[in-house]
Amino acid sequence: MSQLLIKSQDIRYTKLTFVVQFTEDTMLPKQKVSAIRGGIGEMLLRANCVRGRECEKCDFLDECIVQRIMYSKYEKKPSFVTTGESVGYVLECDNYKEEFYQGDQLSFQLILFGKNIVYFNQYLQAISMLGVSGLGKHQAHFIIVSVKNQYWQDILVNNSIQMGNYQISMLGEYIDYRMRQLKKVQLPESQLQKKQQKSFSHVSDACYSGMLAFHTPFTVKYQGEFIRDLQMDPIIASIRRRLYMLDCFEGIEAEIFWDETPETAVTTRQQSRLEGVNRYSNRRDSAMTLRGIKGKVWFDGANEDTMKLLFAGELLHIGKNSSFGFGEYQVMW
Repeated sequence: MSQLLIKSQDIRYTKLTFVVQFTEDTMLPKQKVSAIRGGIGEMLLRANCVRGRECEKCDFLDECIVQRIMYSKYEKKPSFVTTGESVGYVLECDNYKEEFYQGDQLSFQLILFGKNIVYFNQYLQAISMLGVSGLGKHQAHFIIVSVKNQYWQDILVNNSIQMGNYQISMLGEYIDYRMRQLKKVQLPESQLQKKQQKSFSHVSDACYSGMLAFHTPFTVKYQGEFIRDLQMDPIIASIRRRLYMLDCFEGIEAEIFWDETPETAVTTRQQSRLEGVNRYSNRRDSAMTLRGIKGKVWFDGANEDTMKLLFAGELLHIGKNSSFGFGEYQVMW
């Protein structure tokens, strides 16, 4: 296992599933993460901002809880990070339905990393306020029905928070869990030995093949240009970059391992398309379109260390705009 991945085993996270119920007939955009993220930010500002949202001039900037939650600072900022995008949280929503009726429910996931884990109550309050104020352009009103942890235990019971069920896990635990699933369907020994003898251009201990299915757009620059299709080399580079960013966020010393030889896998085929997600930025007071590649990529020649890296990226999301849910994929075999 690479030293970068070994160091990253201690990245802390918690994964929360929110279920909300609409109190009226309404409409929502097909891609909901941007609306949810923007709504959370707006509710946090309404409840906490004391300087009229003039962040650049604010004399409370270092103490601002909105900045700490939505744009958390690195313990050690990577040299290649130039934007204010936070790595402290990720939102997921795989419901692309647009028309909802009174009583319909919607679920979405909120993954918190590192020091953002302690702000659960602030996220919960903001989402509850969003239900009262209204989500999206049509101001969809809702109530929170349940909040569950990654083990499907209830955190919100009869409108009371059960912090005993607020579980904090390590990235290494997730990787081990996914590796156990993989090994349950591992190739029979005879087939495995035959596969290990197969010659690959840059893989000496190949044993696994599979497919990555990108559920949300993946945006990344590789060798100076934005990718136009799905290939394993930029995907692996993006996972390693994401691991290093979260190590820096957590204050884990991993810089000396940044340039080590990366894990490898061979791209056998891919199906991809360019997809855009429209969003409105309250901070910039303007509309914009976020673009990325969505689709599937099949791979071969992945050893155990590469599979561990792929499983790490599965949880963390990779590439740009990860806080908007971009870069979500599933490893399949």
